[in-house]
Amino acid sequence: MRPVAETAGVASAGLGVWGAVGYLDFLTHPLAQLFALVVGVGLFPLRRRLPAPVLPVLAVLTGLAPCVGPVAAATAYTVARRTVSVRRRARLLGGAALLVVGCATLSAPLIGPGAMPYGLALGLVLTATAVVVPGLVGTSYGQQRRLVRALRERGDAAERARRFADSEARMHERSRIAAEMHDLVGHRLSLISLHAGGLELALEAADPELREEAVLVRRTTRDAMRELRQALGVLGPLGRDTGSEALTDATGTRADIETLVAESRDGGIAVGLDWTGPDLDARPARVRRAVHRVVRESLTNVHRYAPDAHVTVSVTHQDGSVRVAVRNGAPPAPPAPLTGIGTGPLTGIGTGRGLTGLRERVELLGGAFDAAPLPSGGFRVDASVPTEPDDSSVPDPVPAPARWAPGAPSGGPGEDGDAGRPGLPPERLTAHRLTLALGLGALSVLMVLGVAFVYASAPHRDAGPRPLPRVGMTYDEVSAAGVLDNAAVRAAATGHEPPRPTGTAGCVYPFAGATESRPGALTVARYCFDASQRLIAIDRFTVPSVRDASPWETP
Repeated sequence: MRPVAETAGVASAGLGVWGAVGYLDFLTHPLAQLFALVVGVGLFPLRRRLPAPVLPVLAVLTGLAPCVGPVAAATAYTVARRTVSVRRRARLLGGAALLVVGCATLSAPLIGPGAMPYGLALGLVLTATAVVVPGLVGTSYGQQRRLVRALRERGDAAERARRFADSEARMHERSRIAAEMHDLVGHRLSLISLHAGGLELALEAADPELREEAVLVRRTTRDAMRELRQALGVLGPLGRDTGSEALTDATGTRADIETLVAESRDGGIAVGLDWTGPDLDARPARVRRAVHRVVRESLTNVHRYAPDAHVTVSVTHQDGSVRVAVRNGAPPAPPAPLTGIGTGPLTGIGTGRGLTGLRERVELLGGAFDAAPLPSGGFRVDASVPTEPDDSSVPDPVPAPARWAPGAPSGGPGEDGDAGRPGLPPERLTAHRLTLALGLGALSVLMVLGVAFVYASAPHRDAGPRPLPRVGMTYDEVSAAGVLDNAAVRAAATGHEPPRPTGTAGCVYPFAGATESRPGALTVARYCFDASQRLIAIDRFTVPSVRDASPWETP
């Protein structure tokens, strides 16, 4: 539907130029020019597939018939917009411009305004409106389209990289949680196995049957430990959080948080702790571990990016949730740029992967996490963790925006890159089409004005001084030369003219032929015609003139 509308639009513009030039009476060979317009409109749909032959042919037709100019202008715009190579675009547009000028110049004496200089002027006018201006506009729009597409592709690539990095941070945090669960569950299973071994030794002599049950418990516990290592080992190295940072029963309690704050103070950070509510020793280990991670990660980021800022750590333990808030002020001086990969700074710089991991850990427990810069220049971290997490509230591992498949469309422009590409808002599509239509209309008006100016400036075939009356011309021919009868001159000649030639049927006394030869004498001309209205004699004679007198003068 769109190609048909485009073809109809350029055909209407061409007909408009054809009709306007004809209305101004400057249209030569109207049927031939209309045929050239039909041929140009027929070639117009091939401009995208065959730009090299179509544009030169339309340029030749434009030089011969100016009404093909709108079709050539639309084709030059499309070719310039779609051609990426600068040299090829310059060759196509430059060749088309030369063809327009050459054809208009050579055809001027036959079907144009007249002499070759006027044909050259007409060619230059048509070249500017049908090739140069639309070519420059198409080049500008094509470069803009390609630049926008490149920027969109780079933006899509950056967005995909960010999503992949966030997904990696989430998986990293999950592997860390797996290691923590290995420490926690493994410790419990080790205790069960140890107690089962002791029970096995105690029942060896007292009750052999119960001893077999104790052996079964110990073996089952050992198998459970092995399966746990195999299942959790695929998520990441299990030794990541071992050593001094391994999960213990004191992790996340008030004493543990106070230890983290004290370590930061020893490192030169001004940290204040505000604990509200009871201790967390009775809460599940994963809740305490989440609180510990939020505080530790936030303080670590302060050490990295704002070591001179004042920090406030607030822990509020209520019946249903634990709220952790860490805020730091603006550092006195900007932190030095880091070359490594950070874990989410508290000053607004870095990668933010650590914050992504914290968000994943808190949201896996059904809590809420938020981190953002403060208006004062500092940073805040807020986390709310339920005291009794519900396993059914665990979110989906990968958020919907991150589920991107390679090769999926990104909403960028198509190969053509024009207003008809999918995804362009309807208002922009309408505005673009309206702009193109108005631009083509303005070029058509300029073509009409340029053609009219050239034709009006060129001398016409019947131009020049009118031929002088001569014997043998008809009365109409003499009248066309400006010889008309004047009653005053006829009255002045009455009674003073010489005899009329034989066969005279009537005479004409024009005012243009009356001149005062000397004071009191007036020379007049007489044109005599025979019965067939043929001029048979031209006579000039002198008659007395009458001097005009004022009404109050006396004779």
